Amino acid sequence: MSNRNPAVLTQRYRAFLFDMDGTLLNSIAAAERVWSRWAERHGLDVEAFLTTIHGARAIDTITRQALPGVDAQAEAAWITAAEVNDVEGIVAIAGAVEFLKRLPADQWALVTSAPKALALRRMDAAGIPVPAVMVTAEDVASGKPNPACYVLGAQRLGVPVQDCLVFEDATVGIRAAEAAGADVMVVTSTHLAAMATEHACIDGYEGLQVLREADGLLTVRELEDRQRVAF
Repeated sequence: MSNRNPAVLTQRYRAFLFDMDGTLLNSIAAAERVWSRWAERHGLDVEAFLTTIHGARAIDTITRQALPGVDAQAEAAWITAAEVNDVEGIVAIAGAVEFLKRLPADQWALVTSAPKALALRRMDAAGIPVPAVMVTAEDVASGKPNPACYVLGAQRLGVPVQDCLVFEDATVGIRAAEAAGADVMVVTSTHLAAMATEHACIDGYEGLQVLREADGLLTVRELEDRQRVAF
């Protein structure tokens, strides 16, 4: 873990909010297969375009391109259908499944830019447990980096978002969490290069443990090397 912001290891939280893609599971290859086809069909520079897709809703990604004559909603529906049909190679981030299973069901939520059908499909493919509370693309008028999704996730859990720890991997998601007033833990396992961030970073969940204190608040602790073998 990076110690750039070790405060998250001393804070106590009412709940945890998790992004999905790149945070709980790795879907990069599948997503890029679908988006590459879309970009080629619309004459875009595929390599440059793919750097813009991660963490954002499909409709927001498409709208940003400002392509003449393109129906963003129809194109986003095409993207979703194609992604639902392509889950090859999707796997859980190391330690994510075990970490989630240790959390009380009423103290964590999924907050993703993916539509609900796609989120459920990818979680199933990766073996990620489905949470009681989810916020998906359909639930907000504006996607990340707008903080509305994280505010809504906290509201659905019945806690202030400022009392939550957000697990994120993408810049737009980190910005959304910051704007919401939550603390952030950055998951870097799918990053190809180091991210410039002041937030604490983890490569996966195998080095973490979560403790639920007597008052119900959650704390995150880093396991010692000798403990990781038994995680």
